Amino acid sequence: MSPSRSVLLDLDGTLVDSQPGIAASCLAALRALGHDPGEALDIERFIGPPLEDVLHALLATQGDDRIDEAVAAYRQHYGASGLLGSEPYPGIRGALEEMREAGLQIYLATSKREIFARRILENLNFATYFDGIHGSVPGGALDHKPELLAHILSAQNTRASHSLMVGDRRHDIVGAHAVKMRGLGVLWGYGSRDELEAAGADQLVERPADLAHVVLSMLNG
Repeated sequence: MSPSRSVLLDLDGTLVDSQPGIAASCLAALRALGHDPGEALDIERFIGPPLEDVLHALLATQGDDRIDEAVAAYRQHYGASGLLGSEPYPGIRGALEEMREAGLQIYLATSKREIFARRILENLNFATYFDGIHGSVPGGALDHKPELLAHILSAQNTRASHSLMVGDRRHDIVGAHAVKMRGLGVLWGYGSRDELEAAGADQLVERPADLAHVVLSMLNG
């Protein structure tokens, strides 16, 4: 019997466009700390890294270093309303169905808090496609992709050589390579082709409609 094949999927910028909700919660966090950055907050380049890194960068533009307070304010707003501002990219549902039908084990691997990620997938009726939903947890142990991916491989008793990480930012590719896994970069998210190529992506895919085919060809190759 051949070993099971697994695909690990990032969330923001890979499965869903979460920019409106994240931007609204970042604005709320900055305002909670007394800042007024205006409505035109350019958040896209910040989406992907752990939340603490994102808010550190945003606070730095205001000369502020109250990261813990900002994180608490962000999560309060995001849990109440921000997470509902996530829309699946066209073609993603079909890709998940296709990978499921092919017998792949499907895991979510996001730097977002696991409880929020689960609520987003449930709200979109995506949760049933997944064999496991993994994200960051209180305490910070799984905030970064290498630690998160290592945890998933161990928890699911999955071999890195029979697994593939899919994401839109360099963190996804670098994290995959850190645990000896291949990394597939998607070009419809928040990272650029240059960013993904510089990170050493093993392959790139341009459209959600092609995602399942590319994933299966890489795992079957």
